[in-house]
Amino acid sequence: MSADANGIRKNPVQEMFWTRTGLLLAILLVISIGSLWISSAMDAGLFKNLLTALGTGTMISAIVGFGQTLITASASHKALVTPLIEESKRALRDLSSEYRALNNEFFPTHVFEATTTPDPEFNRLLMADLKRSRQYFFRGFAGRHAAARLLLTHSEWELRTVVADPRQHSAISGRARYLLRHEGATGDYDKIRKRLVEEISIGIVGLYLARSRCTAIEIAVISDPPLDRTEIFDDSVWLTLYSDVGGATSLYPRTLRFSEGSFIYGMQRAEFHRMRDTRTAQKFSITPDTTRSEFLALFGKITGTPLTEEGYADLERKFHDFRAEFTKAAGLES
Repeated sequence: MSADANGIRKNPVQEMFWTRTGLLLAILLVISIGSLWISSAMDAGLFKNLLTALGTGTMISAIVGFGQTLITASASHKALVTPLIEESKRALRDLSSEYRALNNEFFPTHVFEATTTPDPEFNRLLMADLKRSRQYFFRGFAGRHAAARLLLTHSEWELRTVVADPRQHSAISGRARYLLRHEGATGDYDKIRKRLVEEISIGIVGLYLARSRCTAIEIAVISDPPLDRTEIFDDSVWLTLYSDVGGATSLYPRTLRFSEGSFIYGMQRAEFHRMRDTRTAQKFSITPDTTRSEFLALFGKITGTPLTEEGYADLERKFHDFRAEFTKAAGLES
């Protein structure tokens, strides 16, 4: 079968009658039928015999020519057109596969636009990636959300985090300016900065509370954290773009998800390890066996501020309040 310019498929018989060969066969049939018809009306004689012979011979030639043309057309169609169609299909499949590979390598699998409230679909998909993973690399500001997500599951991960150093003003200023743009003219920079320092403290306590969900927790604090948050799982990476000026008026910025085979995944994983291995990064470890007194001493080393039992209880309460509020808003309640 073949197709004409309008996409209508024709068989070899139809094609044959729209060529010069078809026109020739039609002429032969007209001559044959005309000769036989005229001879039938004539009296016996030489002229009638000639017309009868002409009509009969022309009819035989038309029939033989029709059969030969049909066989030849079908054979040529199989020999020339069919391989060309198959080759075209194969080329299109290869081209489609190449484009799909490029899409997987350079384009996000999901895009979540900036919102003022947590997106339940975003959180469900991220939690699904977390549950399938055995390593969880978090590079963000405070780590509160990472701790809350860990407490929602019952698996065990190797958790490595990179968070802002609460002792350094430069580590706080970038996120403070982002929130100041969100709050507008009513925002107070000093209050925002004080709140962010407290969020880091709450996040560290939250990570300690989530220690039973991890084989080990590594906390690296740096003085110049990037604005964007990165969450890396075994088969995906999530980029939350606090640097996106277009989403500055939204509390939850635009987020992109890339698959494990993408260029962005490899680049972000390498950048994560580079950042936590810099000389200025300070690393601290929490294990399931870390006691309360050991954590209180560790908290003082991380933040530069001693933590009492009363202070710990207050931060623990604030973390659980945050976790409950976040879980409900994100639609992650079981």
